[in-house]
Amino acid sequence: MIASPDPDDLARVKAWFQRLAQHVRKVDFAGAREIFAPDMIAFGTVKDFVDGQPGAEAAQWKSVWPFIDDFRWRIDELRAIVSADRLTAVGMAVFDSTGYHQDGRAYDRPGRATIVLSRRRVGEDWVADHTHLSLFSGTPPRSYGPKRGA
Repeated sequence: MIASPDPDDLARVKAWFQRLAQHVRKVDFAGAREIFAPDMIAFGTVKDFVDGQPGAEAAQWKSVWPFIDDFRWRIDELRAIVSADRLTAVGMAVFDSTGYHQDGRAYDRPGRATIVLSRRRVGEDWVADHTHLSLFSGTPPRSYGPKRGA
């Protein structure tokens, strides 16, 4: 593994994270599907192991994205490890978002993610094979929404 990745590889890892954030903010499930492998494996705060992108969407995305606001990565702090052949990467980042208690009061909803990415050729965009997103300790595990503007 390469701890100091090629600048293009790192830029593409950051771009993947930014694309995911855009999809989360827009609650764009269909658009997000293209940045995930169909046979991905996921787990996180909401659900233990989930096999396949459709399962992750049903068990995780749909129970979180519609109920939070302001999802963003601390992109300048993102870390990445890239394989020597530059076809596999692990991206690690902290996120911030706004959650809502059942009574509608907003709360800070920070967390972290580790994403395993792959591609067929150097220079292509990354696709996620594994995701692990979890909330920081003490953060309420559920947000009730509603999203602002929804």
